[in-house]
Order: sequence, then C-alpha cells, then structure tokens
Amino acid sequence: MMVVTAILSWFLVGLFVRVSRARGWGQKVRVDGPQTHLVKEGTPTAGGVPFVLAAALVFFPLYLTGNAGGPRELIIMLAALAMGVIGGIDDLLKIRSRMTGRGRTELLAREKFPLQFVVSLAFAYFAAPLASHELLPSLGPVADVILLTLVMVGSVNAFNFTDGLDGLLSGVAIIVLLPLLALSPVSALLVAALLGFLWFNAHPARVFMGDMGSHAIGAVAAGAYVLYADVWLLPLAAIIPVAAVLSVVIQVASFKLRGKRVFKMSPIQHHFEHADVGWPETHVTMRFWMVTAVATAATWWILGGRP
Repeated sequence: MMVVTAILSWFLVGLFVRVSRARGWGQKVRVDGPQTHLVKEGTPTAGGVPFVLAAALVFFPLYLTGNAGGPRELIIMLAALAMGVIGGIDDLLKIRSRMTGRGRTELLAREKFPLQFVVSLAFAYFAAPLASHELLPSLGPVADVILLTLVMVGSVNAFNFTDGLDGLLSGVAIIVLLPLLALSPVSALLVAALLGFLWFNAHPARVFMGDMGSHAIGAVAAGAYVLYADVWLLPLAAIIPVAAVLSVVIQVASFKLRGKRVFKMSPIQHHFEHADVGWPETHVTMRFWMVTAVATAATWWILGGRP
C-alpha cells in the first residue's frame, strides 16, 4: 500500500501544481526573508492538501477492512486530519488574499493555538490510556493527558517552523518516522505520501507544502512516538524541529527583552542561509537531513533496534 500511496500522492500533487499554476495560486514571499527566496515568488503553495488526501484515501479503506491497525492508528489519523484542517484554513486565507488582494492573510496565533489545543486535548484524552512507556512510567492519568496535549501542540508547531526550504521538512519527517514504519501504518502511508510530494518539492521546488501538510506531519510524528515508542524520544529524533521552534522563541524573547537578535534570522534554517553565514539552501537542507538521521539512529538504538 505504500507504493499505491506514493503513486497516488505523486499524481494528486502533480495535478494540484498544474491547477494552481493555471489559477495563479502562488505564494507571496516575505521581503524580509532570505533574498535568495525572492525568485520563488508565485510558486504554488498548500501542496500538503493533496498528499494528506492521498494518505487518507488509502488509510480509511484499509482501516475499515481491518488492515490498517487498531484504535491507535485511527487516533493518529484523526488527529492529523484535524490539525491539517487548521493548517488548511491558514493556507486558504493566504491563497484567497493573494488572489483578491484583500482580506486576511493568515490565522492569527490567538486563533490558531486554541484550535490546536482543543484537538491536542482530544488526542491526549484517547491516547493516554494506550500510550507506550519505553523509558519512564506513566505520570498518572491527569498528568499524562496534560503532557500529551502539550507534546501534540509543540510537535505541530515545531514541524511547522521547520518548513521554509525546498525539501527540508519532507526529508526530516521521512527520517523521523523511519523507526516506526513497521509499527504504525499511518506513519508508513505518510512517508509514502511525502515521497510523492518530494518529487515536486525538491530544489527548485515546484510547490510548497503549506500549513496543512506541516500540521498533519507534526500530528503524526507526535501520535506515533507517543503510542508506539515513547514521548521522551520524540525531541531527540525531531531535533531539527525542536531547534527550529526554540530559535524562534529565543529570537522573539531576546528582541523583546534586550532589543537584540541572537540569530541572523529565524527559524534557524534561515540563519544558516543568511549572507553572513552563507550556506546555500541545498546545503542547509542536506545537512539538516544528516543531523536528523544521526538523531533518529540514536533513537532507534535506544529502542533496541526494533522492530
């Protein structure tokens, strides 16, 4: 089914790119971002919509016929779709604003976080009794729900901040999920869908992922590690998303408290792209993939090399 998902994703993403270009659904590039990104102006965005759709279209028939795991998998997929919808609203606002030249350009943080929190709380409530505890025992029912809620919100935003370079988030997500492919069908299907997407997202990208894709990826990563590995292993495997979100927090806090920036630009992948550092975009992507591979290998070793 991974092959079917990869091909379906490749077809749907390719179709989405053609329709997007025909209708002018291109993304506006930030003028205060890396100057090398200005040439990407007009590249179609919201490419996460077709690959998430591809994964869902394959998953639900499998699940209904008993071939896609049990309740754990349904919880992961529903969390991914719910988070994806939140990100999809953001994508829709961006596209509509660019097309019409008016209206809101994105969801505000004060709107997005409460929605993420509600979805995360629902996930945590159902996932806590089923969660894996490879490293540490349960903290107790209430504490587990609170912890898993925060982990889901944190994961979704961390993976979202990792987006921004051609192929970066796709590759990082594929590597992070590798140890769990044999355990979690949803993870396997998402990896396959990302391979189909990466065909078009590799440098120079013909389509950007957008928030629907990054939100769904963060939800699957959190769900899979919580339910099949251990919640404390996710920050190790997802070291690049953790670094991305921390760089934003540090940058904002430093500027507000001291009026100075710690990084040339945030999230951290753009710091390395900055002219004063001078890494080409492809080098940042490849090196971040390598760091993720080492961290995920360490995670796999801690898990005993299973399955």
